[in-house]
Amino acid sequence: MTHQQYPLHTGFTPAATADEVLAGIDLTGKNVIVTGGYAGIGLEVTRALSKAGASVTVGARNPEQATLALAGIERVEISQLDLLDPHSIDAFAARWRDSGRPLHILINGAGASDGPARDARGYEKHFATNHLGHFQLTLGLLPALRAAQGARVVNVSSGAQRCADIQWDDPNFTDGQNLHLAYAQSKTANVLFAVELDRRWAGDGIRGYAVHPGVVAGTKLNSSVGDEALRKMGLINETGQPIIDPEVGKKTPQQGASTIVFAATSPLLAEIGGVYLKDNDVSRLDDNVKPLTAGSIPAEVVSHSIDPQSAQRLWELSEQFLKA
Repeated sequence: MTHQQYPLHTGFTPAATADEVLAGIDLTGKNVIVTGGYAGIGLEVTRALSKAGASVTVGARNPEQATLALAGIERVEISQLDLLDPHSIDAFAARWRDSGRPLHILINGAGASDGPARDARGYEKHFATNHLGHFQLTLGLLPALRAAQGARVVNVSSGAQRCADIQWDDPNFTDGQNLHLAYAQSKTANVLFAVELDRRWAGDGIRGYAVHPGVVAGTKLNSSVGDEALRKMGLINETGQPIIDPEVGKKTPQQGASTIVFAATSPLLAEIGGVYLKDNDVSRLDDNVKPLTAGSIPAEVVSHSIDPQSAQRLWELSEQFLKA
């Protein structure tokens, strides 16, 4: 299967919202799971997919908080899910399988970016939450994805994938954690996972995608760096209000959700999988080193994030981690 990491020129702009991307798409009868679908961009993804007719199950570490956040949104149910707890992941997947429902769309959206920590197995938190927990969940949901006879798995990545390959010798940073490197590695893992998933499962009608949603100031994820850092990055102004400039990747939650729902639903991707998307299109490949500045947020995909050999290696390593 040849790699198709070339823009499609979809006609959507970086400023497009989730509702605009979903215009004319009827998701009635489609079952969707969104991890972390009750806060930030995830909440907007849930709202938009429900509005288009989908039945959405939100995987939530804090179901009570999710219930409050999702009040008033139709066709939404909440199921407990802690991506740092292997037993919680298995239980969530088992509940879904036991329900007998096919799964048409899985959006692996929950993420961790703040402070150092480890999961119940001792694995580094960013790698465990952003990649390994979602890997385990996706494998557990494979029968339901197959049953849909046409399913999509969307991994929410980030332009940070440009900043680090997988640290193959020590992906869990046992010699001391570098938070920026750990986060970037986990986002690269999101892309490689989509590449290998698509290679392995496309024959079953299951396609994989990785998405850079843009940078949305005000989400818990981005706010964790603090206001001073956000001002330095040009994401908020002096009064703390978000600076919106979608052309350089600074987006509202509605704009940030758009590429995720594009990956999940667009008929333009019917014959394409295993790609990294940004701004409601397939990203071009750009290996040129570009600094992150207040006026520029490089987010195009780089070669190490879509390397098929690395993707296969990460899949096999992830399987080993789950067995440990």
